[in-house]
Amino acid sequence: MKHLLIALATTVALFSCQSKADTAAAIEQARKATIDSINAVNVAKQQVIDSMNRVKTQRARRAAAAYSGNSYNAGENTAYDNTTAATPAAPAKKKGWKSWSHTAKGAVVGAGAGAVTGAIVNKDRLKGAAIGTLIGAGTGAATGAIVDHQKKKKAQQ
Repeated sequence: MKHLLIALATTVALFSCQSKADTAAAIEQARKATIDSINAVNVAKQQVIDSMNRVKTQRARRAAAAYSGNSYNAGENTAYDNTTAATPAAPAKKKGWKSWSHTAKGAVVGAGAGAVTGAIVNKDRLKGAAIGTLIGAGTGAATGAIVDHQKKKKAQQ
């Protein structure tokens, strides 16, 4: 048993004396690889956006040609330049919880917390949950309204 502990201690001591430069170099290399992969993803994403913009332009040309009565085939003998600049995107609309006001979020979270608390505290679970839901929703909505008011004030400044 003594020999095992001595061997283990020696192994730990030898590996702990390892140079910090190797670790720092490995970390730097991993960081560079991560940045390179992110850049590659961004380039691929931009290529997809450019491709979709070209398709959209083609469809618009075809629709305009069909409307005017011309027979126009935009897909024939058309060369495209892949170096076109990306059009600035409109701000994306928020989805899900992000589109809700703080008042609405507070009411929902407060109602849930109030229902659980009311059901736990009151002997009549259903009655306690109903009362807790009402109190929690009111409190949460009030707190959310305060936060909304503060954000609105801050945005005006």
